[in-house]
Amino acid sequence: MTKSPKSGSLQLGRATRLPDKPETAVLDRVPNPHADTDYVARFTAPEFTALCPITGQPDFAHLVIDYVPGRWLVESKSLKLYLASFRNHGSFHEDCTVRIGKRLRDLLKPRWLRIGGYWYPRGGIPIDVFWQSGRLPKGVWVPDQGVAPYRGRG
Repeated sequence: MTKSPKSGSLQLGRATRLPDKPETAVLDRVPNPHADTDYVARFTAPEFTALCPITGQPDFAHLVIDYVPGRWLVESKSLKLYLASFRNHGSFHEDCTVRIGKRLRDLLKPRWLRIGGYWYPRGGIPIDVFWQSGRLPKGVWVPDQGVAPYRGRG
């Protein structure tokens, strides 16, 4: 579900209930005041949680979302609520990461978007998932996502 600022229903500045699941979460978008300029916007969610769809136990990840906006920006409160809606949702690491990337791509129609899902070990194996949409515009600087590979105690 998506709402634009034209509908007057932005979640920003209002008390908003945490969505029960990602499918019912509302993502808001706002006009990009610099739509004529290529630049990177980054969101980092170092405490992302979802549930293992098999065991129901929590899985934890550090998500980094980079995008070059076009006409739209994602409104950060709605993104925070959307990401939190995974907290009680059963889904594999790959599904969570790619689903978030595709939802943002469909909402924003960015010039470029990438998401890195750096998942903490489950069963002794960390899983990192990366997805991107589009091609990075020429001349745009994108910093490293800054998340070190998992090393455990080593």
